[in-house]
Amino acid sequence: MPRRPFRGRPQRDPGPRVNHQIRIKEIRVVDEEGEPLVVLETSDAQALANRRGLDLVEIAPNQRPPVCKIMDFGKYKYETKKKEQASKKKQHQVQVKEVRVRPKIAEHDIQVKVKRARGFFDNGDKVQIVCLLRGREMMHKDNARAVCDYVFKQLADVARVEREPRMEGRRMIMLLAKK
Repeated sequence: MPRRPFRGRPQRDPGPRVNHQIRIKEIRVVDEEGEPLVVLETSDAQALANRRGLDLVEIAPNQRPPVCKIMDFGKYKYETKKKEQASKKKQHQVQVKEVRVRPKIAEHDIQVKVKRARGFFDNGDKVQIVCLLRGREMMHKDNARAVCDYVFKQLADVARVEREPRMEGRRMIMLLAKK
């Protein structure tokens, strides 16, 4: 029978220590209004928090003596989770979107691709222009370069070149970023 691999100890919750998890003898206590109280023994501070129907939460464990606050821990966790979600909502991951063209592409098709690229720039993304070459088109790399330059010229008011056009196999790639 195969043995189960050792996974180590279960990880402790990285949040602050609460109530009976605080094992140091003396702590500095701050009440629920933020008023600093005196240095108390942990058992006395725990009893004070219990009388008020609240929790004792360690907020500054590196201080000597550590600072603990009397508060509603469930409400504290809820508020910190909401703040974290709000900050994540404001963040935007920059993605690289790809627009593919060919050396013999028609003018209207280029305009459609340019319009799509403008939409990507409006969302704050980068755009990678890829010109695909097939067969004998590889002998005329200057046509692919001309198409990439023309697409950039159409986007010059909103974009800047982050990486000049260069060949990678059968593809000519140019990276554009928002101005």
